[in-house]
Amino acid sequence: MKKYIFFLLLCLYGLAVFSEQQVITGVVVEKNGTPVVGANVFWRGTQIGTSTNITGAFELPKSEKSNQLIVSFVAYKNDTIPINEEKMSLRIVLDKVQQLAEVEVVGRAAGLINSRTALFQTQKISTAELQKAACCNLSESFETNPSVDVTYSDAATGAKQIKLLGLSGTYVQMLTENVPTLRGIAAPYGLGYTPGTWMESIQVSKGTSSVLNGYEALTGQINVEYLKPEHSDRLGVNLYASDAGRLEANVNAGFLLNKKLSSGLLLHVDNTSAEWDMNGDGFLDQPKTQQYNVLSRWDYRNENFMSHLLLRYLHEEREGGQLSSFVNPYKIGIAANRYEFFAKNGYILNEDKEQSIALIVSGSYHEHKSFFDVKSYDAGQANLYANFIFQTKLSESQKLSSGASVNLDDYAEVLNTAPINKTEVVSGIFSEYTLNRHDKFILLAGVRADYSSLYGFFLTPRVHLKYTISPELYLRTSVGKGYRSPNVLAENSFLLASSRELSIAADLQQEEAWNGGVSATAHIPLFGRELTLQGEWYHTRFIRQVVVDLDTDPHKISIYNLNGQSYANSAQLELSYEILRGWTLTAAHRITDTKTTYNGVLREKPLTSRYKSLLTTSYQTPLKKWQFDFTAQFNGGGRMPDADIVTPLWDKEFKPYTILNAQITKNFRTWSVYIGGENLTNFTQTNPIIDAANPFGENFDAAMVWGPLHGRTLYVGMRWALSRDK
Repeated sequence: MKKYIFFLLLCLYGLAVFSEQQVITGVVVEKNGTPVVGANVFWRGTQIGTSTNITGAFELPKSEKSNQLIVSFVAYKNDTIPINEEKMSLRIVLDKVQQLAEVEVVGRAAGLINSRTALFQTQKISTAELQKAACCNLSESFETNPSVDVTYSDAATGAKQIKLLGLSGTYVQMLTENVPTLRGIAAPYGLGYTPGTWMESIQVSKGTSSVLNGYEALTGQINVEYLKPEHSDRLGVNLYASDAGRLEANVNAGFLLNKKLSSGLLLHVDNTSAEWDMNGDGFLDQPKTQQYNVLSRWDYRNENFMSHLLLRYLHEEREGGQLSSFVNPYKIGIAANRYEFFAKNGYILNEDKEQSIALIVSGSYHEHKSFFDVKSYDAGQANLYANFIFQTKLSESQKLSSGASVNLDDYAEVLNTAPINKTEVVSGIFSEYTLNRHDKFILLAGVRADYSSLYGFFLTPRVHLKYTISPELYLRTSVGKGYRSPNVLAENSFLLASSRELSIAADLQQEEAWNGGVSATAHIPLFGRELTLQGEWYHTRFIRQVVVDLDTDPHKISIYNLNGQSYANSAQLELSYEILRGWTLTAAHRITDTKTTYNGVLREKPLTSRYKSLLTTSYQTPLKKWQFDFTAQFNGGGRMPDADIVTPLWDKEFKPYTILNAQITKNFRTWSVYIGGENLTNFTQTNPIIDAANPFGENFDAAMVWGPLHGRTLYVGMRWALSRDK
C-alpha cells in the first residue's frame, strides 16, 4: 500500500507546475463598512479563487496567469482590481446594484467543490449539486458523491446509515452549522429529518477534525448549512411525487426585516401511503411514513456582533412490516417527536488583532416510541450543549483558539418492560494553534482535555498539515484521536426487527481510535481546461470498540467490548474535468479494507462492499435552459455474516452490483421542472428479509441488508422561486 501511495504522489508531483507563491489578502465591505460574507474572489480567466469569511476577509495565492482580481456577489456590482507587486493587502468596497438586468449565463458554478485553501480535506456539496438528483432529504444527498455511502440498516424500518472511510456513521460527527446534532436516539432515522430544499450546502471533511467541535469525529465530519435569509429567495416552493407513492411539499421563505435583522421560515411535509412489495416476500419494501417539519431562524448582525437563533420541531410516523392483507400480520410502528434549538453568538473584540469570542448553546429533546410486533422500545433523550471559544492573532502568521465546552445527555429507555436509564455529563477545555506561512505551509495542532461522569478523564490530540508545492499541487496529512460514548440500544434499535436474541455486555467501555491519512491534489491544465486529480489514503485503528457481532451465533446478536484488533483502510482516486463548456465529468474509485475481531478471530467486517466506483456526468445547455444528469455506481461484493451450518439460509458472500440514476431538468425564468429515475436497472437484493414467510419463527431476520431494497423509481418535481430582486 505504501508503494502505491508513494507512486501516486510522485505522479502528481510530476504533472504539476512548481513555483514560489505569494499571497494577496484583503477585506470586502459595503459602503457603510459592513462585511460582505461569501463574496467570490478569483483571478480573471482562471478557476483559482476563494470566498470571503464572516468578517469579509480573504486570502488568495498570487497567480502567474492573471494580474486582475475579480470580486463578485449577488446584488452587487462586480469589481475588477489590477494587481501589481506593491498591492498585497486590499480593502474592496462593493456597490449595490439598484436593478438587476437580464444577463446571459456564460459559465456555471461547480456543484462539488474541493477547497484549494482549506486546511482540512473538505468537499462542499452546493445547491447545484444537490439538485442533480431527487434530494428529498439528507440521506439522499450523496448519490453523486464518491466518498460517502448511504445504506439501509435493515429491510423493515427504513433506517439508514452513512458509511465513511469504511466505517458506519456512528463514527462520523454530524453537525448543523457547526453545532453537533443527530446523536443517540436520532441516529438511526435522523438522516431523513433534514429536507433537501432546506440545505444551502453540505461540507464533508475526512479524518479527525478540529478539537473546537469536540472529540467525537473518528473518521470525519458532515456539516449541513441551512438556507440563510439574506442569501436565499424571498419565497421558494418545491413539490415532488414518485411512482412509489411518495409525495412531498416544501415552502421556504426569507425576510429581511431591516439592515441588521433577518428571519427565515422553512416548512416540509411528506407522505408515503402506498404498500409496495415488488419482491413478493409479503413485507413492505419501504415503510409508510408521514413527516411534518418546521424550522424558524433569526439572524442579527451589526459591525461587531452577530447572533443566530434556530428553533425546530419534527413529527414523524413510520409503519412497516407485512402487508395489511395478511391475517395477523407482523407489524412495525415507529413514532418520533423532536424539539431542538441553537443560539450562536459572536463578538469581535479587536478587528486588527482578529480577536473574537463566541458562545454556542444548543438543546434538544427527542421522544421515540416503537414496537416490533410483540417487542417494544420506547425512549427519551434530552441533550444540552454549550461551547465557548476565544480566538486571537498572535502574529501575522500565527493564531490561537481556546475555550471550554460541556455536554449533557440524559437517556430514559424502556426495552419491553425493562427500564434502562443513563446520564452522562462531559466537560472539557481545548486549545488549538495555527501556523500559516503565506498559505504555502499550514500547521494546525490542537488538544482537548475532557472529563466524563461515566468514563473519567481522556485526552484528544490532533495535528493537521497542508503543504502547497504550487498553486496547482498541494498535499494534506492528518493524525489524531477520537472518542465515542456507546449508546447501543438507541443506535441499534432497528435490530429488534429480528428473532435473534439480543445480548448486551454490562461493562461496555468508551470507544477510542486513532485516525491518520494523507491526500494529494493536482490541478492540471489540459486542452485549455483544468483536470483535477486527487488521491487519498486513510487508516483508522481502534484501541477500544463496541462490537456488534452477527457471526458467532446466527440466532443471536452479541454486543461486547473489542478483544483484539479492529481497523479500516480506505484508498480513493478521484478526477473531475469539464469536457466541453457546460459538460462536466467526475470519476472515482475507492478500495476499502475493514476488519474486526469477532469472538477471538480477526475477520472482514460483514455487509461492507470491498470497493466502489462512481461515474457522474452533467450537461447544461447555454442560457441554462436544460440540464441532463447521469450517475452510475459500481459497488463491489463483500462478506455476509455466518449462517447456520445445518440449515444455511443465505450465501457466504454478496456479489457486485450496479445502480444507475438519471434526471432531466427544464429551467424557466422563475421556475423549473424535473423528471428522473433511480435504480434504472431495477436491481434489488434477493430475499433481504430472512425467512420472511415465517416472521414469528426463530430464523426471521431483517438485518441482512447489503443492497437496494426497492426497484426502479420514477419521479417528477417542480421548483418555483421569487428571487430577492423581484
